[in-house]
Amino acid sequence: MRKLLATGLVALSMLAMGAGVAQARDQIRIVGSSTVYPFASYVTEEFGSTTKFKTPVIESTGSGGGFKLFTEGMGDNTPDITNASRRMKGSEFERAQQNGVGDIVEAIIGFDGIAFAQNKSNQAMNLTLEELTLAVAAEVPQNGKLVPNPYKNWNQINSKLPARPIVVYGPPTSSGTRDAFEELVMEHTSTKGGLKDGYGGKYTKIRQDGVYIDAGENDNLIVQRLAQDKNAFGIFGYSFLEENQDRIQGASINGVEPKPEAISSGKYPISRSLYFYIKKAHIGKVPGIKEYADLFMSEKMIGPKGLLKRIGLIPLPDDMRKKAQKQVVGLVPLKQGDLK
Repeated sequence: MRKLLATGLVALSMLAMGAGVAQARDQIRIVGSSTVYPFASYVTEEFGSTTKFKTPVIESTGSGGGFKLFTEGMGDNTPDITNASRRMKGSEFERAQQNGVGDIVEAIIGFDGIAFAQNKSNQAMNLTLEELTLAVAAEVPQNGKLVPNPYKNWNQINSKLPARPIVVYGPPTSSGTRDAFEELVMEHTSTKGGLKDGYGGKYTKIRQDGVYIDAGENDNLIVQRLAQDKNAFGIFGYSFLEENQDRIQGASINGVEPKPEAISSGKYPISRSLYFYIKKAHIGKVPGIKEYADLFMSEKMIGPKGLLKRIGLIPLPDDMRKKAQKQVVGLVPLKQGDLK
């Protein structure tokens, strides 16, 4: 009897392993970026209401948190798709391969700008990348060396700026928005060369003395804080600025306002691409993954007149969009050599 039970348990275990996610889940599971979340949520609702498939379960974990969950391995307890406001890193791709994830399909959905926004009742602000870096960096150059950031008011950085406290609500370390901000603002400034003009090397450490406040992954909470605190600035994706123009305004960066045309052309200095990633091996095991991806990448959603443009997505140029659509429709795997 014991031998029969043991044999049966082994057989059941092998059957479960072979079935993988197929018998365990009938809903797509999506994690990742808070910036991509509003766009993906729109697509999930449309997908659930217009197809035979169940509405996917979506969670805002931040880009870094999403990649961590996505690359843990295969099976029903891991997500099928992760959204990201930055590209997957080479180290994240390697972790996925080591954990048996296999082929990953990359989808670029459009552009986004990182807004540095404040209460609409304030005077408009125009900041340089260097001034923005000096406001949030943990250390700043003074007399040829780096020192703990002494700046508490904007006019201490530039006498032409307002004499108001520096208060910045921003994303946590798990956020792709923070990664992009550090790269496009702080790292850009730091690599201008030498302590006189920058930091003489990559420098992206954000201050932790209470001036920069980690506001979590819910960008709507940052918007609410800006509506209440006239001194504060917030860092988040352009779509949240677009949706709340009655309450907040974006600062110009290097003289360029955060507008769709400036973001898509790259004139706005803090612009980036938005993505989602698919586990190819989960397709056909969890129902609807391919159909969901095709809907997301359709002209109906990401085209120049697409539904997602209405809520703040900046469409890709025609040639770039068609290439991205072709890669997703054909389920072309991402290659490690494409990543940093």
